[in-house]
Amino acid sequence: MQEVVAIHPELEAEQAFVDNAYRCLDEARDRALELVSMVEVGSGGTNQARFEREAIWGSVALRLEQLDLGDASLVFGRIDQEPEVGEGSFHIGRVGVWDDNQEPVVVDWRAPVAEAFYRATGPVPMGLRRRRHFVSRGRTIVGLEDELFGDLERFRTGDGGGLRGEGALIAALESARTGRLGDIVGTIQAEQDQIIRSPLPGVIAVQGGPGTGKTVVALHRAAYLLYTHRFPLEGQGVLVVGPNRLFLAYIEQVLPSLGEAGVQLATLGDMVGGVRISDTRDDEDVSRLKGDLRMVRTVARAARTRQQPLRDDVRVGHGLQWLTVPAAATAPIIAEARRRFRTHNAARRFVEAEFFAVMAEGGRGDLDPEGLRERLRGELAVREALEWMWPVLTPAQLLNDLFGSHALLRAADPSLTDAEVDSLYRPREQAPGDLLWSASDAPLLDEARAVLGPRPGRREEDMVRTYGHIVVDEIQDMSPMDLRMLDRRSLNGSMTVVGDIAQATGAWAHHDWDSILDHLPDRRPARRNELTVGYRIPAPLIDVAARVLSRAAPDLAPPVSVRSDGDPPRFVKVVDMAADLAAAVLAELEAVGTGNLAVVVARSQVAEVEQVLVGAGIEFGRPTRRGLDERGAVVPVSLVKGLEVDAALVVEPARIVREQDQGMRALYVALTRATRRLTILHTEPLPPVLST
Repeated sequence: MQEVVAIHPELEAEQAFVDNAYRCLDEARDRALELVSMVEVGSGGTNQARFEREAIWGSVALRLEQLDLGDASLVFGRIDQEPEVGEGSFHIGRVGVWDDNQEPVVVDWRAPVAEAFYRATGPVPMGLRRRRHFVSRGRTIVGLEDELFGDLERFRTGDGGGLRGEGALIAALESARTGRLGDIVGTIQAEQDQIIRSPLPGVIAVQGGPGTGKTVVALHRAAYLLYTHRFPLEGQGVLVVGPNRLFLAYIEQVLPSLGEAGVQLATLGDMVGGVRISDTRDDEDVSRLKGDLRMVRTVARAARTRQQPLRDDVRVGHGLQWLTVPAAATAPIIAEARRRFRTHNAARRFVEAEFFAVMAEGGRGDLDPEGLRERLRGELAVREALEWMWPVLTPAQLLNDLFGSHALLRAADPSLTDAEVDSLYRPREQAPGDLLWSASDAPLLDEARAVLGPRPGRREEDMVRTYGHIVVDEIQDMSPMDLRMLDRRSLNGSMTVVGDIAQATGAWAHHDWDSILDHLPDRRPARRNELTVGYRIPAPLIDVAARVLSRAAPDLAPPVSVRSDGDPPRFVKVVDMAADLAAAVLAELEAVGTGNLAVVVARSQVAEVEQVLVGAGIEFGRPTRRGLDERGAVVPVSLVKGLEVDAALVVEPARIVREQDQGMRALYVALTRATRRLTILHTEPLPPVLST
């Protein structure tokens, strides 16, 4: 069914078509810019004119982002229909393009008619007689690959599966990595497309081993949903959540390359406003404690302990008389405020009003409580009393006070052991706003925000933003508190969550999908999918990783690689790591040419390895918010998950296993990052699973 021709007879014609498509694209960009001059407003323009200008500027900016493809190819395929379907031909591309007569030149890959490009098979051709894949470099077509449908002999043999556009796929897989994840829009396979075009409502969970494309599938699904459900998703918002900022930098170009630049990318820490949160988590035991759902009760009680009646009467001078608020009168105020209000900060105005009402009742004459409030609220005694009874709090203030006091921790959760209290304790800071919180604190700060509610006069600033659809990657490491935080941001329960149970290495490593889905929206039954084909990793590298997988997650099968060829992994035992590491790095960089290399190490070994490379004069990068910008980078195994590189140099696998609670899973992650070459460098004996 598949026909590949070295020099295709229609190559020249297709190149002319693509050239015309780019010409139409450029003209569309020019027309968008012309809209600006239509609403130019001088200094004397009306407010209406200025409003129209801003609206058109916003629309123009969005359209220009959609039309800016950078180096990406505009057209990557074509489908020809059978006569009974309509005998039409459609070129499939990254964005829709029309000519001057508004006739379609290129069909957006997300349009319904393009579905057959990804889904058609021999037994189910979906009305196609031919599917053509373009192999391009920028605007130039370098090859064509045709799949012809209607082969009766093929139907009889039952061979209807396999890869779609195998030549184009392999060419894309074997191209050098750039330190940024690229889209797969031209080579999406049928099992991936089924997930991408799945209906919007509810939660769809995707299990996928290394190299199966789960990350790009999730991102392409976000782009597809925005195209198909532009209203209401454009207004409701789409959120993509990644495990750390390095990962977000790695994937940040995918959605813009698909014409969708309005999607928000964030870590859990980025979603908690008003505080600074690092990507680093606490130690395993502390992270596990902070991720436990018992923290819901702890945070709620921590806020409740700040709601307390006065111990002593308050006496304030007012004119020629003294006004008093008896301590006994404040207990009913606290009780009533707790009964009436769902969130802490929302009750502050009520507490103040009742406080001054009691004060007015004890005075001589007809005193106005509101007038007293205006005149006396600045008095030190009054401020201290109200702050004692019912302080207005930010999440940072609440947790700073809580973690800074053994007594408050025990009062908030009497079930905490002494060891747990000691692990949560840290000296209280005078300025909570200056604190740098850990990633493990993010869900606690968010829980505190939910308990406290908006501060008076700060409602917009303190409200939690919700989204019409949420995409979550590497969800297998998220704690129940993390998942609760995500659930809080889902407007209608629509989510796409992807991960690999075999790569669960965090403090809350899940062993099945049930323990994840139990904490996510359940308005509809969750739909589960599994990606089984590995596109990125060659079979020889999958084979060695499969040995580790058999120990790390014996119930899971490794992905089946489509790339049977490839260099086998190299195991290099050295006597002096410092002497041989630099030589190994140089050798790998030379072997991958323009490709990139990740030196994957245990966290405790990062500084040691970096010092060796600095001493050898080797330039290298570090995992930062900018991603992996250098050809070579030193990456701790805790941050390498989700990344792909041409070559991986895994240093001291025994040390990686020893330092991680989920050591074998961490090693599995390290061994499955490379698309071309894998080298294991060690002085210590290898883990038995690798030495056999």
